[in-house]
Amino acid sequence: MEGKHSTIQTELSAALNVALKPQKTARAFSELRCTFGGRSTVPDVTVFTWDRIPRDEDGAIADSFEVAPNWTIEILSPEQSQTRVTKNILHCLDNGTKLGWLIDPGERSLFAYYPQQQFAFFEDANDVLPVPDFASSFQLTLGELFGWLME
Repeated sequence: MEGKHSTIQTELSAALNVALKPQKTARAFSELRCTFGGRSTVPDVTVFTWDRIPRDEDGAIADSFEVAPNWTIEILSPEQSQTRVTKNILHCLDNGTKLGWLIDPGERSLFAYYPQQQFAFFEDANDVLPVPDFASSFQLTLGELFGWLME
C-alpha cells in the first residue's frame, strides 16, 4: 500500500469511528473481507450500521462478514484499474449498500455512487462530501480529506 492511500485510509477510518462509534450508530473497518452476492470484496474502508455488524454468540465482532456494507469506500492507487474498483463498488450497491465512494488521490477528486442513481463527482476543496443518512453527524469536505496528506 502506498503512502497517500494508507494515510487517507487510516485517517478516514479513525474520523468515521470518532463520529459514529460512541453513539453506536456505525463502525468503520479497514480492509474487511465482505462476502455476498456470490463473491467477496475487500474495500479499503467499509462502514456498517451498528445493528448490522455480524457478531458471535458472545457478542464479539464476528470474523466472517457475509453481508454487504452500508457504505463502501475505495481509494485508488496508481497501479489500480479504476474499472475494477468501480465494479466492486457497483457490486456492493447492487446488494444493498447505500453509498460508494471512489477517492482518487492523484486527481484529488471523489466519485460518489448511489444505488439506482446517477453518480456525483467532487473536485472542489470546498465541496461537502455526501454521506448516508445514518452518518449525518459526520461532515467532511474534499479539502479536509486531502488535507490529511499535508499533515
